Amino acid sequence: MTKLNRIAAAFAFAALAVSASAAPLTYTVDGTHTFPRFSYSHFGYSTQLSRFDKTTGTVVFDAEAKTGSVDIVIDMKSVNTGFVDFNGHIQGEDFLDTTKFPQATFKSTKVVFEGDKPKTIEGNLTIKGVTKPVTLTVTSFQAMPHPMLKKPAMGANAFTTIKRTEFNAGKYAPYVGDDVRIDIALEAIAM
Repeated sequence: MTKLNRIAAAFAFAALAVSASAAPLTYTVDGTHTFPRFSYSHFGYSTQLSRFDKTTGTVVFDAEAKTGSVDIVIDMKSVNTGFVDFNGHIQGEDFLDTTKFPQATFKSTKVVFEGDKPKTIEGNLTIKGVTKPVTLTVTSFQAMPHPMLKKPAMGANAFTTIKRTEFNAGKYAPYVGDDVRIDIALEAIAM
């Protein structure tokens, strides 16, 4: 690469960085780097960890206006407990009931910023046809040009805790914990 080409590439990358923060951008969730995970107490013996392997959605982020929105769809049939037989068990009517309710959704209603980064995301979580307000606490956030794709990208980690009995998934509660912590690691690329 000639020196002139390197300089032009550097200017193009810098312009991309400026445009990433200059206006609201819509990002598509990267399903290969986005995994909602849930954990709960199993009879007090251990904390069980499971995840969902298929997630789609969009994120809108405007760094200057300090606004944003999140719209996520989780394929509940992609639940991964680490044990094939238990994947089927947890998809049953007493828990996720994926035959009737194959998707869960989260739609934000408000994003609260601290400085130039989101601190919390309030919204409505729908599981098994039941919608409840939840607040996601954002533990990390990054928005910048993707170093490999050379386009705006963003990522975040966030969590909330719900009661599974409130979503008609409370079999064996309280022995199997009613409190379920949901963590999501999310990455998204500008459309």
